Formats: sequence, structure tokens, C-alpha cells
Amino acid sequence: MHTRVLTGITTTGTPHLGNYVGAIRPAILASKDPQVDAFYFMADYHALIKSDDAARVEASRLQITATWLAGGLDPNTATFYRQSDIPEVPELMWLLTCVTAKGLLNRAHAYKAAVDRNLEIHEDPDAGVTAGLYMYPVLMAADILAFNANKVPVGRDQIQHIEMARDIAQRFNHTYGREFFVMPEAHIEEQVATLPGLDGRKMSKSYDNTIPLFEGGAKALRETIMKIVTDSRAPGEPKDTDDAALFTIFKAFATPAETVAFADALRGGIGWGEAKQVLFERLESEIAPMRERYDALMARPDDMEDILHTGAAKARAIAAPLLETLREAVGLRSYRPQAKAEPVAAVIATKAKPPRFASFRDDDGRFRFRLFAADGEELLLSEPFADPKAAGALRQRLSTMGGGAAVIESLDDHVVMRVDGEIVARGARYPDDVARAAAVMRLRDALADLAAAQDA
Repeated sequence: MHTRVLTGITTTGTPHLGNYVGAIRPAILASKDPQVDAFYFMADYHALIKSDDAARVEASRLQITATWLAGGLDPNTATFYRQSDIPEVPELMWLLTCVTAKGLLNRAHAYKAAVDRNLEIHEDPDAGVTAGLYMYPVLMAADILAFNANKVPVGRDQIQHIEMARDIAQRFNHTYGREFFVMPEAHIEEQVATLPGLDGRKMSKSYDNTIPLFEGGAKALRETIMKIVTDSRAPGEPKDTDDAALFTIFKAFATPAETVAFADALRGGIGWGEAKQVLFERLESEIAPMRERYDALMARPDDMEDILHTGAAKARAIAAPLLETLREAVGLRSYRPQAKAEPVAAVIATKAKPPRFASFRDDDGRFRFRLFAADGEELLLSEPFADPKAAGALRQRLSTMGGGAAVIESLDDHVVMRVDGEIVARGARYPDDVARAAAVMRLRDALADLAAAQDA
């Protein structure tokens, strides 16, 4: 049985070591497990709660995308997307909002902290508190429940949000009388759940104590590590590893043997400057190869856009049917009578039909063919050929090439297929990038089915 794992990072800044260790790395490792169905996303709606700097949010979306991919996330096995490309998420948020108790939101840590800060300075309790901040837990619940995720990797400070998502899901299930949602569970990697920053507090952009992951290269990484706050113990004096942020960061990247050796060195009196150099060298050995991939990705933003659109199409293929079911459940039903369900045998027979070609002759005497999916959707219309043998040869080539080898790309508002650099066929027009990405996925699947039929 597959376990669906979902996590995201808010796009308000440049990825740092804490993001990588606390969320990105464990998520990527989980995605390599064949029993895991991985969903990872850029939480750019959440970013709007924390930042009104449009340029910052835009840059962060790109940087975080490149970071996940450079870290080893395979978009062919994981579902990788932007939150804002999934309209079902905000729609689900509203449905959940309508069953969420205000008292539950009053207890959210972020909201309570904002209120407490205002009271300390004798301000109105809700001064500067937006509805977005207050509703943050419901949006996070929608992120999770839209895909019925089983596990959500989070830091300890986010456990409450998972508990609230469970409460909200249970309330919705109870109110509308069905188990629409599974109960998500928080997943924490104990040793690296929260990475300390330069000042020993949790590494966070809000504390301005982060260590960069890729930005600025090796030079910036080393310079920042040298700023980690340590105590006043001189070289030769034993160092306490329990409260040393430097040691905690090292342990998050090192093997058990390396960790023991470093702890022994600290207790043996190694100087803090030398210890920081050891930390830098250990981090750089892991980060340098990823940084090279990151720089290459940042130079090709169009490629990343295609990956995200494909991921959004995969995600919406799951979220959209669930939202249709939820609309029915809450009474937002169509006035048209429901169509009678097809017999199971007929459905199975329909699904068993392979993709097919249909050849025809244009009014001008030239020859073309169409490629239809198993359900009858037209996927491709070939360019016209004066020679029917040329059209037939192309048909045969498409029948055997498979989905992975096909060169398919977006052109204006439709998709095209190229063979030997030339456009040989075109798809229908689509309203947006995500719809085109979904069309590309269906086309690749159809070509893979054709090739498999040839091999059978």
C-alpha cells in the first residue's frame, strides 16, 4: 500500500540550510521509496500572508523550485507543483472554513503570538493581524486534505497545524456524514527537525540568522559559518556539544562516525575557528554538487516552468474529482439530472481500448491522420502530406517511439510534436499552461500504450 507524503515550503525567501535539512532533504529521500506517493509544492499562497514584496515572492518561487530539483527530486516520480496552480485548494479552503470553529483558530500559535506581542506594548490585540494570518491553518489543512495525504513532514513548531487539519477534517466528515478525508499525521525526523541558526535560535528568515544553501557560492557559505555564535572558551579548553549550534548543524550532515569524531575533537579542546572550518568543509562536500545543478537550472527557467505545469496537471487530476464530490456533499449540485452510471463491464471494456490512428484525405487531396486516446479524445492532427506513403511512415514511427522519446512542446496556445526538428503534428488549443501540460501527459501516455501494443 502506498503512503502519500506531502510537504511544501513558503516562497518568501532564499532557501537556507534549515529548509534543506528540515523539509527538502527528508522529503526527497522519502520520494525515492517505491511505497511513497510524494507530493511537494511551493506554498506561494502562504507567502502572501507573510510578504507583500511581489519581487521577493517571484524570485523565491524560482529559487525554491531549482533547489528541490538540484537536491535530487525526480518530477517523474513525485508530484511537484505550485500551490497557486491548483484552484481546488482555495475552493476547498472555503468549504473547510465553513465548518471550522473560530475557537480552534484562536488557539493557533502564530495568531496567539501576534496577539501577545500587541498586548505587551499595550496595543489593540488584533493590531496588524490580517485575516490571512488568522486563516493560515485552514489553508494548510486544504493543502493537505485536497490530496488526502497520509503523512506531512514538518518541524516541531508545525505539529499543531497538522493536529488542526485533523480536527477540521473530522468536523467536515461528521457534518456531512462520510469519510471524505483521511487523517494526516505529522512526520518528524527527530535529529534534524529544527536546525539552529547563527545565534542559536531556530534557523529562520524572520530572525535573520540563516545560513545560505546555494546563493553566494562556497565563499558566502564559509563566511556565514564563521559568524556562528559560540561561547568564550579558548583553544585547548573542552567545548560543550549539548548547547553548541555548530555541533548540531554538523550532526545534521555527518555520518555517525564523523559525528563522534567531531564531538571528541570539541571535548578535546579544538578551537572554535578550526571547528567552523571543519563544519564548512563537511557541508561543502555535500552542497557543492547540488549547487552546480542549481546554477544550471536557474539558467533555464522555462524548463522549470514546464516541470511545474506538468506537476500541476497531475495534482489537479486528483484534487478535481475530490472537489466535485465535496460540492455534491455540501449541496452545490448541478440542476441537471445525473447520468445513469455505465455498467462495470462496459467501463472496463472502454478502458481496455488502445489509442488509435484514423487516416483521411483533405479536400485539397493531401493526406493526414489523427491520433485518438482510448477514451476518444483527439490528441494530435498531423501536418498534411502529398504522398500517402510519407503519412503512413510517420504513423508507423509514432506507433513505436514511445512516450519518453517523443519531442512534444508548447507553442502559443497548443502543443506540437516534432520529429527530426520539424513539426509533424499539432494538438488542440488549450486555455492555460496547466491544461496544455495535462495534454502533453495524455499524449505521452498514449504513445507509450501504442509502443507497448507493438511489443506485445
